[in-house]
Amino acid sequence: MSSIQPVSSGSGSEDPQYVMVDDRKKRRMLSNRESARRSRMKKQKHLDELINQVVQLQRENNEIVQRVDTTTTCYINVESENNILRTQMMELSDRLQSLNNVLHIIEDVSGFSMDIPEIPDPLLKPWQLPCPSQPIMASSNMFLY
Repeated sequence: MSSIQPVSSGSGSEDPQYVMVDDRKKRRMLSNRESARRSRMKKQKHLDELINQVVQLQRENNEIVQRVDTTTTCYINVESENNILRTQMMELSDRLQSLNNVLHIIEDVSGFSMDIPEIPDPLLKPWQLPCPSQPIMASSNMFLY
């Protein structure tokens, strides 16, 4: 470290005022260097914390994306199964309607009174099942996602 020294007069003795200013300059320079060093260290520490936070947030984001993908897959599977069940229900309703029509014709032709149940419309009363004696099977893991 080089220090700046005032140019001395030709007599060989230094002026005390210059020495005092020089000492203050040296102390201020050292203080400024130390302050700059602390500032750089603080800035580096903050940068390291931000980098760690970014890594943690990316990890959490990846986990959330995986859960969303899993949930979406489950939703697609359930929706597909629902579509199949709706189609089957429509087919069975059509068959039942056809059989009821045949029974009505037989009733009209034969003259015998038959007990022909009404076919419930699932769109009007979706909470009423067409076959109340049939239990609904569900698994405990269907609501995990």
